[in-house]
Amino acid sequence: MTAARNRIAVYPGTFDPITNGHVDLVDRAAPLFERMIIGVAASPGKGPALPLDLRVKLASDAVAHHANVEVRGFSGLLAHFVAEVGGGVLMRGLRAVSDFEYEFQLASMNRHLIPEVETIFLTPAEQYGFISSSLVREIARLGGDVSGFVPPAVASALQAQWQRNNDA
Repeated sequence: MTAARNRIAVYPGTFDPITNGHVDLVDRAAPLFERMIIGVAASPGKGPALPLDLRVKLASDAVAHHANVEVRGFSGLLAHFVAEVGGGVLMRGLRAVSDFEYEFQLASMNRHLIPEVETIFLTPAEQYGFISSSLVREIARLGGDVSGFVPPAVASALQAQWQRNNDA
């Protein structure tokens, strides 16, 4: 791995939606790298609640305070996206021990697919450890207040999304 390559980190995920926990990880990781690219996966198989372009915009707005962080949508294999952007490090978040087995499996598979890329894991601050995108979506879908878990623009977008769905 070249020195330049290992200074570009890729933080992949569906970010459906981006949460305060995700932003916390970006806040702590961005100073460690020359560039950081948040890769928002299309993930049609997961049936995301928010369209890809909106997830990219919401993530971009949430991390706009970092000059070295870029948000890009992608579809297809993560290994191809990482190669396309010249990434040398994959960053993943671990909220709980229960995340570890799945993340370990992903890291091992990525090591086979893109051996020149290292995976690092960060844990969110304690106040964000229980927040997950799926829980946030469910609370929002049922009319609950998610403003403590996501950036303000995300809370508004979720409220609008579920209002549209309920009106349909």
